[in-house]
Amino acid sequence: MVEYGRSPVERIRTMQDFSRRGLLKATAAAGAGAVVIPGIAAAAAPGASAATNGPKGPKCKPAKLTGRIVRPNDPGYANASLGWDELFVHYPLVIVYAQETQDVVNALTWARQNDVALRVRSGGHHLEGWSNVDNGIVIDVSELKSVHIDTDSRIATVGAGLNQLEAVTTLAKQDLAVTTGTEGSVGLSGATLGGGFGFLTRYLGMACDSLVGAEIVVPSGVDCAKAIKVDRKNDSDLLWALRGAGNGNFGIVTSLTYKATPLNHVAYLQATWTGLDDLPEIFETYQRTAPFADTRLGTQLEIHRNVILLFGVLAEGSEEEVKEQLEPLLSIDSPDVSVQVGNWGDVYAGFQIPTELEPANWKFFSQFSTEPFPKEAISLVDSFIKDAPTDDSNFFVQAFGGAVRKSEPRGGAAFPHRNALFYSEPGAGWGTRGQSNCDAPLTPKSQAWIAEFSQALRPYVNGAYVNVPNIGQQDWETAYWKSNFDRLRKIKAEYDPHNVFQYEQSIPPATRRHERP
Repeated sequence: MVEYGRSPVERIRTMQDFSRRGLLKATAAAGAGAVVIPGIAAAAAPGASAATNGPKGPKCKPAKLTGRIVRPNDPGYANASLGWDELFVHYPLVIVYAQETQDVVNALTWARQNDVALRVRSGGHHLEGWSNVDNGIVIDVSELKSVHIDTDSRIATVGAGLNQLEAVTTLAKQDLAVTTGTEGSVGLSGATLGGGFGFLTRYLGMACDSLVGAEIVVPSGVDCAKAIKVDRKNDSDLLWALRGAGNGNFGIVTSLTYKATPLNHVAYLQATWTGLDDLPEIFETYQRTAPFADTRLGTQLEIHRNVILLFGVLAEGSEEEVKEQLEPLLSIDSPDVSVQVGNWGDVYAGFQIPTELEPANWKFFSQFSTEPFPKEAISLVDSFIKDAPTDDSNFFVQAFGGAVRKSEPRGGAAFPHRNALFYSEPGAGWGTRGQSNCDAPLTPKSQAWIAEFSQALRPYVNGAYVNVPNIGQQDWETAYWKSNFDRLRKIKAEYDPHNVFQYEQSIPPATRRHERP
């Protein structure tokens, strides 16, 4: 369900009223015990029910929702039901903010017992809005923020509610690091479980490569749930799947355990070219050098309709070194260049953009490339970016190679795109947060721009990134996971045989005939 032109307050006033009073009464009663909600299966999102459809065995006692509960009649419901991308609007029946693992167990059991659609949410950044659901339960782990770091072994166990900024800065205080994405408000859990890449990818590998364990709540029996610990010795097949399959496919992760790497300092460089005159030369030079540079160097190229930005992070580097490494690019014309050397946590926090200053609505399309773009593809980028709907809209490129290509973690990982030269995505951003009426005419223009841009580039790209889902892609199963998809289906059948965890592009269990959602 997508609505445009309504503020968060207006969204409550215009909610569907199909027996809404009955639904409110039902969820209110859930705080005191289990509730069977008449007709909820018909009202739930198609294909998203938590019904078990036939398992046999002992049943659990009626479950009680625990944690911080938010319902449609609560004052904080509008904000609680709104994700980072305000393009997508949903009206969940109840939102459970877990305070401990048992709250997640209770919520999953309750959803199964009452045949209620469910979704898993950590940072609320799902780029197609699939961490939310109409008339169902959202199990939110964003308040699970425990941290335990063993500095001798460099093992860090953190709650699934940490966002990337919290994770980076916390580890950096101990001069440690794992790979994360660049946007701090994104949930660490969701980013890691889909693979996770950023400035440290070429140095440390994918975020999931540092994942050595997890606690996850999975379905159990007829209508129950249980928490299990996953590592290389226990349920190692599930650990393999969690390294790249994406969030919310097998269960609800409540904590993650990483093997961190020492990192004393970084050199962070930003270069800015005004206008697009140098785009062909910059892009060609970038794709021929950045994926093959010193493995300590992570770079991103961000092309807007009026400016080109280059970002580079050199682990344990100096100002002189990072400039030398990027000299082939910095020698093109005369870009403005700035360099900061310091603790990774301080640098990372310094380049964050406050969420309230970002556009309200976003649309992306993800893709990998194993070969350099020919001149025709670079010309397409140039043409489309000049016609971008807003200044915030951009074409983003992340160099791969280095540690990602060299090796997988012990036990392997479901993330398959290790031979990529670079990752890229066109992204359209528009509208003002909290003012959905603002720039409403840009919505169809932005959607069309993304669709046409991504389609034009199809001959030059391959694969897709599950954390940036391509809703219109027909072969999404192999685009995300290549040949790993069949193994993922078998693991799904083992841990969620009745497909309790399902959404628009979720992994179906192998025991069922695979049908597209």
